[in-house]
Amino acid sequence: MDPAGALGAIPPAFRDPLLAAYREITANYANHKWEPSELNGGKFCEIVHGVLLGALTGKYPQAPTKPKNVVAACQALEQMPAGPNRVGDHSLRVLIPRALPVLYDVRNNRGVGHVGGDVDPNLMDATLVLGMASWVMAELVRVFHGVTTAAAQDLADALAERKHPLVWGVGGTRRVLDPAMSQRDQALVLLYSRTGWVAECDVAHWVGQASTAVFRRDVLKPLHRERMVEYEQGSARVCITPLGIQRAERVVEARGSGQLGKGAPKQRARSARRSAGQGRTPRRRLAQRPQR
Repeated sequence: MDPAGALGAIPPAFRDPLLAAYREITANYANHKWEPSELNGGKFCEIVHGVLLGALTGKYPQAPTKPKNVVAACQALEQMPAGPNRVGDHSLRVLIPRALPVLYDVRNNRGVGHVGGDVDPNLMDATLVLGMASWVMAELVRVFHGVTTAAAQDLADALAERKHPLVWGVGGTRRVLDPAMSQRDQALVLLYSRTGWVAECDVAHWVGQASTAVFRRDVLKPLHRERMVEYEQGSARVCITPLGIQRAERVVEARGSGQLGKGAPKQRARSARRSAGQGRTPRRRLAQRPQR
């Protein structure tokens, strides 16, 4: 679904930079660029404030501008008269304006936008920025959608998908950035990053399994029996269950961002032993041993 269609009621001068800022946040987060991700959170706040102001007053500026004082500007939105007939009035005047100062404060006072912050840019703050930006986007879709309610909800769910630097995507392809992870765990982590049903052929492709039949036999059906996924063979689709979500979260937590690309523990241990001169004896040394 085209995001521009879901936010069709927002003028292009605001809609386009809003989508661009959000995409920059998600892309920088996926690429472990914590500082750019948090900086884009500040720009995202400024654009959203302009969208809220335009929606509440009925007059949009020609282009997004930075408020002189973001906190005061958001508080001013909350003091505007309520519109009982306005769709999403409480979100536009109260909920979203109260969230924006938190996002902006991460930029200003956490070592991102200015020198002297008390915290260096990090995964924790970038995750906060991503989560709050995703929620704001979902609320804007709900209020401004120019499509059917069901379609708008689907897009809002997609915008609020769980994102983790362990999962990378381009176009219609997704990958788990740990080639040592089993296809079973990769499938759970990938499904965890999506909402709703996913075609089994897509998941098989994402984990690198060329045969959908083999993937179905070795991964999907066992996970279905264990109630970690719900698999519908007739419609060839799969979605993750609460048990699967728990497993995926444990896998993600155990891997951590510092483990990407380092391989499985046993592989790392073998490499360490070889580096220390342990493990198998080289063939040349075996050949030099005297016969008994």
